[in-house]
Amino acid sequence: MELHGRTALVTGAGRRVGRAIAVALGERGMRVAAHYHGSAEGVAETVRLIEAAGGTARALRADLGDPDAPPALVASAVAALGGLDVLVNSAAVMERTPFGAISVAQWERIFALNLRAPFFLCQAAAPHLAGAQGGGAIVNIADLAAFETWPGYIPHGLSKAAVVHMTRSLARVMAPTVRVNAVAPGTVLLPEGWTAPEGEALRATTPLQRHGTPDDVVQAVLYLLQADFVTGETIVVDGGRRVRH
Repeated sequence: MELHGRTALVTGAGRRVGRAIAVALGERGMRVAAHYHGSAEGVAETVRLIEAAGGTARALRADLGDPDAPPALVASAVAALGGLDVLVNSAAVMERTPFGAISVAQWERIFALNLRAPFFLCQAAAPHLAGAQGGGAIVNIADLAAFETWPGYIPHGLSKAAVVHMTRSLARVMAPTVRVNAVAPGTVLLPEGWTAPEGEALRATTPLQRHGTPDDVVQAVLYLLQADFVTGETIVVDGGRRVRH
């Protein structure tokens, strides 16, 4: 896929990795619908960065915890952009959830944002992506927790493992007109609330001996969007943490 002149909806574009992805697509000539929920100031900066690079962006607000939000967000993006070629599902929540103290409300919130919303965004976007010239593409942002056991984040890991399975399943049902892939980052930006010693412990046990950067994830996303013979795959961007096992 040639990115210049295409259209993209990026969820969670007001901060962290989602912002980096949205800005990178805008810098490459894509018209970007930058989704946000609570980070109005953050998404304004995302739009500013894209426009400063000569790109076009629209900020779209939606609470993806609302079951009705995904199809409405896709419709808003299509109306704002004049079509939809790419969907990047980056919005997510990561809550520390010690086993024995996990509430039903926590469980439902995590799965609503991390799994239900991406699935129904994909479903709503499917007819638009299928009609894109040369076919459309989806990239889901999963997590290393999909492949490892993180005792303090069991619902998060389960939701991200489901995203990986969803990616493979949708790659089958949406072929040949839409490619569906995922990126599973390791430690790129520390989760909010983590301490410096916790971050250092992760760095010290990472074979490449550093944390990743949002740009490391961006490069994987760009590859998957442009690799026209790749679908159903998950690229792990973790500095080698998986090879420790």
